[in-house]
Amino acid sequence: MSDPYQQPGGFGPSPYGNGQPPQPGYGYPAPATPPPPPAGYPTAPQPSPYAAPAPAYGMPVPQPSNGLGTAGLVLGIIGVVCNLTVFLWFVGVILGILAIIFGAVGRGKANRGEATNKGAATAGLITGIISAVLIPGILLLLFASAMGLASSAG
Repeated sequence: MSDPYQQPGGFGPSPYGNGQPPQPGYGYPAPATPPPPPAGYPTAPQPSPYAAPAPAYGMPVPQPSNGLGTAGLVLGIIGVVCNLTVFLWFVGVILGILAIIFGAVGRGKANRGEATNKGAATAGLITGIISAVLIPGILLLLFASAMGLASSAG
């Protein structure tokens, strides 16, 4: 089999250089590039030497799922707002309970390394507790004290 880079007649300059090593330059060395293929040959894209390596063939890369912690945070914030508008306190309690569940599950996934939003999950858990327990408890104490003042004034 003959060399596809061979010049007619078998002699002449080689496409691989003149046989002498390249002279050192200043700065960072350039990445090594292969010689261009002859005309008519298909070219394949060359990966960058600075790119991250590709994952192993056939092995899917698991992406972190951040949905539960974020859902817990959103539900907790909406639950607190519903509780502060006193007439929607029941909706706020339900959203707070859901925020506690989603925040706890999201925090567990973050501790196992399956999610990357441990802060959002923790904030969802805290706002869920505030929405489901703290604000309704304060509203109950205010209502009981108002009833006590109304009965003692009469």
